[in-house]
Amino acid sequence: MSVDNGALANDIAAAGKNVGLDIDPKLVSFTIGYVASLTEKQDALLQNIQAMNRLEGYDIVIVCCSNQSQEDYWQSRLESVRGQVMPLSTIVLAVHEDWPGGAGNGLGTLYAYKKAVAKAQAVGKDLPALLAGGASVAMFHTAGKGTRLAPLPGSESNNKPAVKLPGIVDIDGRSMPLTILEGVIKQTGVYAASRGGRLSVFWGDQIFIPSKSCSYKPTAHVDILAMLGAWPTKEQWIAKGLDQFGLIAVSTAGAAAQVEKVDYDTAEKLLANLGEMASVGTSLGSFSVDHGILGALMEEFSAELAAKEGKLDTDPHFWMPMTLPRDGYIGLMGQKGVDAAKAGAHWDRVGAMVTKFRGTTGSTAPIFGAVDVGSNPFWWDYGQVKYFYDNNSKIVGKNFEAVAMRTFFGVDESSLNDGVVSLASKVGAGTQKNSLLVNCNIGTANVEDAILINVSAKSVTGKGVILYNVADEGDVALADGSIITDVAMPNEGKIVRMKSTLDTNGGKVWNDKVHGSPFSAAEVHKIHQTTDVAAAFAMIQKRLADFAQN
Repeated sequence: MSVDNGALANDIAAAGKNVGLDIDPKLVSFTIGYVASLTEKQDALLQNIQAMNRLEGYDIVIVCCSNQSQEDYWQSRLESVRGQVMPLSTIVLAVHEDWPGGAGNGLGTLYAYKKAVAKAQAVGKDLPALLAGGASVAMFHTAGKGTRLAPLPGSESNNKPAVKLPGIVDIDGRSMPLTILEGVIKQTGVYAASRGGRLSVFWGDQIFIPSKSCSYKPTAHVDILAMLGAWPTKEQWIAKGLDQFGLIAVSTAGAAAQVEKVDYDTAEKLLANLGEMASVGTSLGSFSVDHGILGALMEEFSAELAAKEGKLDTDPHFWMPMTLPRDGYIGLMGQKGVDAAKAGAHWDRVGAMVTKFRGTTGSTAPIFGAVDVGSNPFWWDYGQVKYFYDNNSKIVGKNFEAVAMRTFFGVDESSLNDGVVSLASKVGAGTQKNSLLVNCNIGTANVEDAILINVSAKSVTGKGVILYNVADEGDVALADGSIITDVAMPNEGKIVRMKSTLDTNGGKVWNDKVHGSPFSAAEVHKIHQTTDVAAAFAMIQKRLADFAQN
């Protein structure tokens, strides 16, 4: 039976009018046709986004920052957006890593948890007891210079996760752009309902929308997100280039192991103790641990945590020695330049910890498992300036991913106007095509394929450009592919303008003054070591308000 979408849409609009609702029949017709055409994968993606938008998030959120100023900023900011990117009841605990030389993401996770326990205790909360009692806890790592995203992190006082995206939140009654970290917190909250009594650990510069249901029942003490596919033949392994990636391999019994950059024969040898293999795929790095194995890790590495010494990462120093045979582990670590005796001693240490844990708890559950995000998730990475431009540009498109992105960021389909998404913005005149504007107040804007976030100016002209935190009382005319951003330096009492291009690799020119910028990105990063993040933010906001044109 065929359905006339137009007739049905008119009927719905008429029914709405009878009860005082103004419904656009064209929008209804589009929605009916769109939903009817969804594939199973697309339906899963949209269902996951809808769950994210319901803010089914964590009971407790821990954010690991680079310094005290960032800790203070995020404690205040995230408390302000409860009920917008996470549940109103969420407890926020921002901490910072003061570990000389860096702890690595393994010890760094344990140290951040230790500091969060102390901070929670100071306000009368027993974090370990809450976790053991079934609370869902998430930790977000935000450290890193953001060299490949330069010059944008410099405009946020080295606070890389504070870089803004195409969403709007209310901060003390003001409409402000959503930050990357807030988007990540909202997105990852979809796993909270499945992770009571577990600590989930994520990184704060990418948003992913799984193409499989996010609801699952954990069966392993540790599990890690991965894009899994059926176990391949040797020929398929070679054709897919799987020897070039860190992989998660899963047996038919559900036990998993991590291997890094190995050929098919080596993989089968390393994984022989798991039995018949069912699937394999690339790791996303994000993981969760139950309160039992977390306690075991905290105890085992208590000396390092107390002394703030050592540097251990989760993959090579936690998961691989937990899941691989001793000889195989030593061989893989040898490829990383680690002495065999040292690698063997570490494998022995982790193995003894696991044996003690099983003996104490009596658990026979798998130590390590995988959570499949589907083979085709949406992956919006903002860790490089080119990715920042490309992924933000998707929101003005017409395909399914564009619609999904607008749904996630809360952009109404009816607000898409000639390929332009304009959020909390006012433009007096000009022509805008295929562009994103967020919190902009511009007299005249003639832009195409542009990303404008926090911009106040008399006029802006440019194609394929990024303007970020820019306030100018005059005319801003940019060459194609240009990037400009203003950087507040409250200690020096000034604001400077940094310049780059989409083709410039910030990591490669980190120490260079490029495109007429007064400082190198490295110099800006050094200056911001003592910057009060909140004071710099206030300087930029005042300047944007002073130069607003509408």
